[in-house]
Amino acid sequence: MNTVLRIGSLELADNLLLAPMAGITNLPMRLLAREQGASLCFTEMVSVNGLVRDGAKSFSLMKSSPMDRPLGVQLFGDDPRLLAEGARLAEEFADLIDINMGCPVRKVVGSGAGSALLQSPEKVCAIVRQVRRVTSLPLTVKIRTGWTAESANYLEIGRIAAGEGVDAITLHPRTRAQMFEGRSDWSQIGELKQCLTIPVLGSGDIFTPEDVVAMLGQTGCDGVMIARGALGNPWIFRSASALKGGGAVLPPSPGERLDVARRHLEMFAADAGERVAVREMRKHLCWYAHGLPGAAQFRAAVNRTDSRVELESIMAGFFR
Repeated sequence: MNTVLRIGSLELADNLLLAPMAGITNLPMRLLAREQGASLCFTEMVSVNGLVRDGAKSFSLMKSSPMDRPLGVQLFGDDPRLLAEGARLAEEFADLIDINMGCPVRKVVGSGAGSALLQSPEKVCAIVRQVRRVTSLPLTVKIRTGWTAESANYLEIGRIAAGEGVDAITLHPRTRAQMFEGRSDWSQIGELKQCLTIPVLGSGDIFTPEDVVAMLGQTGCDGVMIARGALGNPWIFRSASALKGGGAVLPPSPGERLDVARRHLEMFAADAGERVAVREMRKHLCWYAHGLPGAAQFRAAVNRTDSRVELESIMAGFFR
């Protein structure tokens, strides 16, 4: 099964990518995913309004390190001029620029960004055209199938984006109306692949290595972007890569889970400070424990503590 993925001038050794996830894909999570085989990782969504206004918080979302390459920076906004300026400002941090045209959450679509853009093909055209003019970096967009099932226009949006110069398109085959409910329709990824000559990446309902192989086989897509399936499970990249190559899937041992969770906490504390790290690591540790015996009691204990020392003790007792 083919693994090399080319997106514009960027050549990746494998076609497994970590999706941008708001509040989740910060530097520590990206580094752990890379260790397990993710060939390209994305920042959280970065507001172009924040970048253009020199917002420190927006720039901090692009914080990286030499080990965190290649890095995709995902931008969101609804103004073609501001998105172009945001792309210009993000260039020094990124190896690839992605424009979010798929986020369904109310706060984003209420500003006209994310999947709200799917309602305005002419604005999609203007955005891609202006961003393409200001950056020579690989340029991609991430979309959904449409605002509603009745107005599904992902093929039209795909053609427009490709015609204006994007180097690849990621499709999450749900409508905005679906949010994250129901099953994503992978057949739509295959349809988009058939009508475009640029790489098409698939996303949606990838929770196991078997899901990765199934999506590649069923859709013919060029790569798979993994989102919720990587939560507390960076090993999905290693396992999927092994399965694609005909190898065996080796789940992490309890000791490996503990080691990775500990390093996640350590890197988080170094990156954001101990107080923030302990608070934010609660959700990650609940994901690390998902499906394991005693997970409910572990979650309760984790969510009660504000102490790093106590948190590490709870982790050691559970994962051992």
